[in-house]
Amino acid sequence: MSITGECFCGEVKYNFDGVLQDARSCHCSRCRKAFSSQASAYALIDANNFNWVSGEKLLTSYVGMHGFGLQFCSKCGSTLCGVFNGIVHGVTLGCVNGDPEIELGRHIFVGSKASWETIAGDVPQYTENVPHNT
Repeated sequence: MSITGECFCGEVKYNFDGVLQDARSCHCSRCRKAFSSQASAYALIDANNFNWVSGEKLLTSYVGMHGFGLQFCSKCGSTLCGVFNGIVHGVTLGCVNGDPEIELGRHIFVGSKASWETIAGDVPQYTENVPHNT
């Protein structure tokens, strides 16, 4: 399956040949700030099948502790992907074009969600991250 994505201004574009995996929404305070939203929507990818098509020079990275970070368009601010040690490991679902044929499989860190947020639906919710035995 070929998946494409782009930022809000359309200057940064990517394609990915494969299937998105392990889609989740994180409700922690850091994701709220990074995504300017009540939560993130994110899926993992196989980095070997990911390519920047245009605008790679416009990418800005923020890398925090342990080598994890985000890349976003320096022109419009869209958060496009997550990186680990400089390698793209997942994409933000909001920047995927069309139907990525995946559904969120879990909500994580709902114990720190915003007081004004209500999570609807029957997708599993976890106070923190998914327990290791799940």
